[in-house]
Amino acid sequence: MPYSSSDIQAFEARASEADLDDLRARLAAARLPEAETVHRAPPGPRRWDQGVPLADLAGLVDYWRTGYDWRPFEARLERIGQFRTTIDGLGIHFLHRRSGRADATPLILTHGWPGSVAEFADVIDELADPPDAGAPAFHVVAPSLPGFGYSDKPATTGWGTEKIAAAWVELMGRLGYDRFLAHGGDWGGVITTILGGRFPAHVLGIHSTLAQAPPGLPLDGLTAAERQWAEETRHFWRYRAAYAKQQATRPQTIGYSLVDSPVGLLAWILDKFAEWTDTEDSPFETISKDRILDDVTLYWLTRTGASAARIYYESHDSLDPALRVDVPAAISIYPRDIEKCPRPWAQARYRRIVRWGTPASGGHFPSLEVPGPFVQDLRAGLAAVLAAQR
Repeated sequence: MPYSSSDIQAFEARASEADLDDLRARLAAARLPEAETVHRAPPGPRRWDQGVPLADLAGLVDYWRTGYDWRPFEARLERIGQFRTTIDGLGIHFLHRRSGRADATPLILTHGWPGSVAEFADVIDELADPPDAGAPAFHVVAPSLPGFGYSDKPATTGWGTEKIAAAWVELMGRLGYDRFLAHGGDWGGVITTILGGRFPAHVLGIHSTLAQAPPGLPLDGLTAAERQWAEETRHFWRYRAAYAKQQATRPQTIGYSLVDSPVGLLAWILDKFAEWTDTEDSPFETISKDRILDDVTLYWLTRTGASAARIYYESHDSLDPALRVDVPAAISIYPRDIEKCPRPWAQARYRRIVRWGTPASGGHFPSLEVPGPFVQDLRAGLAAVLAAQR
């Protein structure tokens, strides 16, 4: 669809003072449970065996109420550039930063859960206009998934990963980007895989921190390290994925707590930042309190705890086993991510892996945990993808 000014509208995020006052009042009136019965002194990940420790949560709630300032995050989004457009009847919010470089390549970044566009707010400028003139530059688009952030909440079923990928192609076309690169992790990695597999006429290639192999592949032929990756992933889904089962089967039920209680929302999300980051005790070893609260406050102010959870209802375990990706692919597996796919398995789906990266540090949120190395790794991966086009 050709671009026209009526398709895309500039957007400004501005929470009312009444909403911010209400948040602080709810935090002040919060009823917290007793402490966990796993009493261990920090540091140590076993402190989190029953979930978020009371002392950690109480301290963060107090900071959220008395020290955190939401306005700088709003200003960062505004500086990048915010827009909305309607696709298949649903309003889609996105960040859009055009590069000043004539040789820049369009790039779409897709977040997952419990992330948001907050994952990319601090890396977009460097991707668009790198200080090094020899580094690749990108026209960066970072949409909010349906039901997340300032995108609309679907009123009917059907907005799963396949439909979202098709919507991203439409979005990029409206911006004048008929051919583009794609990156994602978590649900964004699934959507990026679908983009590469379903839309090779539009997608130059992909970079993903989540490689998903077809199901049922044997362990035979894997190295000891690759077998360990497979076992760790299997252990995660067997013993540590209750949140996914809850959101895949009863998103409305958990949604009441996530939309009504800021403390409930904070605990639900903080638990994942703690467990999925490359840290020894606390996510704040690598991600500041403000960055995590930017993400959680975005969920709170937009009342998207329930609507965001529904992506699991729509798409959990739904990736087509037969889908194959023939465009060039760069894959990066971070050491503390929750799913680590052995390369021989990944090659069964991604037929042209042009770069396979195993960064030295980082977990599920690398753009927040290790933003500098993440940008370098993403650039290197996308450079390899572009080189494969020549």
